[in-house]
Amino acid sequence: MTFEPVLLANIDKHDSHTLRVYEAGGGYSALKKMLTQSPGDVIELVKSSNLRGRGGAGFPCGLKWSFLPKDHPGPIYMCINADESEPATFNNRILMEQDPHQLLEGSIIACYATGASTAYLYIRYEYPRATKRLQAAIDECYERGYLGKNIKGSDFSLDIYLHRGAAAYICGEETGLIESLEGKRAWPRIKPPFPAVEGVFRKPTVVNNIETLCCITHIADRGAEWFKSMGVPADPDNPRDAGSYGPKLYCLSGHVNRPGCYEMPLGITCGELIEEYGGGVWKNHKLKAAVPGGISMGLLTADEMDCPLDFSGPGRYGCLGLGTAAVTVMDETVSMVDFLHNTSRFFAHESCGQCTPCREGTQWAYSMLKRIKAGKGRLKDLDLLLEIGDTIGIMPGTTICGLADGAAWPLKNAIRKFRDEFEEYIRRTNPDGYDVTEPVAALPVVELH
Repeated sequence: MTFEPVLLANIDKHDSHTLRVYEAGGGYSALKKMLTQSPGDVIELVKSSNLRGRGGAGFPCGLKWSFLPKDHPGPIYMCINADESEPATFNNRILMEQDPHQLLEGSIIACYATGASTAYLYIRYEYPRATKRLQAAIDECYERGYLGKNIKGSDFSLDIYLHRGAAAYICGEETGLIESLEGKRAWPRIKPPFPAVEGVFRKPTVVNNIETLCCITHIADRGAEWFKSMGVPADPDNPRDAGSYGPKLYCLSGHVNRPGCYEMPLGITCGELIEEYGGGVWKNHKLKAAVPGGISMGLLTADEMDCPLDFSGPGRYGCLGLGTAAVTVMDETVSMVDFLHNTSRFFAHESCGQCTPCREGTQWAYSMLKRIKAGKGRLKDLDLLLEIGDTIGIMPGTTICGLADGAAWPLKNAIRKFRDEFEEYIRRTNPDGYDVTEPVAALPVVELH
């Protein structure tokens, strides 16, 4: 497939992170054009493009903006989510490091459309290079009149502040991010009210992802129809399918010959991404499984590589969704027991502990998998793990945020799609106790010194 990069078009230019290079390529012309239109017209442009959020949930961006209360006296805030803590995801980092002005132009346009006078760019602490370049780019914007009072002679004024978070996974959830930004423990808020009504400092707030805002830059420059010329149209037989339009950055890592970040229209299959762009599975090994969009999305087997990587494709294969489109490849040497043990350890550590099903479910899942990995597993444990996976999360209606869903899907996918491997491991490593059904003692806690 021949495709001319859009979001990554500038990253190979020398000094691509500077305002000088960005303006030389036509940068900030879209902003100047949007400032001649009304904020309502800009919102309608984004709505008509059918842009869906790239942060994981895939919610229509223009629709989210339209939820802001009309004629609110202000202030209205914009929160830019640069936490990017989904494992194996690094597309936002590349955009921030190599083309920060693309992000800032989209952010300024978004703030103009929504009436936001202040934007907070919430970035994870482990991104020092991105932080340095973003701050330099923000400073350049103030010097050139793209930020501050009366931007380019208009009535619109905007300040953008860079805020470094402590890199908790839960801060990727928009209300957890807001709580952290306010200096509090990052406990997601019960909704409603949604951030559009009560967000930062209990004022109307829009939260958008880095890649989403970069798309805004190009929609403003080239139009909604150009954006909709790429991707997958909505399914006319499914009223819940809003389509998957525009370019998408796919992260590719793991057991693949050419790991990296690739830009393609939404809808490329997982197999095409791995074979045509990643050069296939490394060392002439066979493909065993792949994560389609960050570990919280679950697993695809080697027989499911025809899965389209759009907003509806992974769901048809039993996965949670597209997520961050971070594909991790696993060859035949990978143990699914090891995969699920490591995954469960991550979610048990990152659960904020506010909701009982998530706090207890993730810890018990990790405890059982530790015991299975140590050779003391029971076949019954697999059914208990599936019960945990089926009963925690927003989808069964037991938690405030979706972290528990992210913890549940790898459990459900790995055990249901690779159950024979789990059973064989348990029988082999615990030949005298694999069929025990009575409760067994937990492994002793090992103190680290």
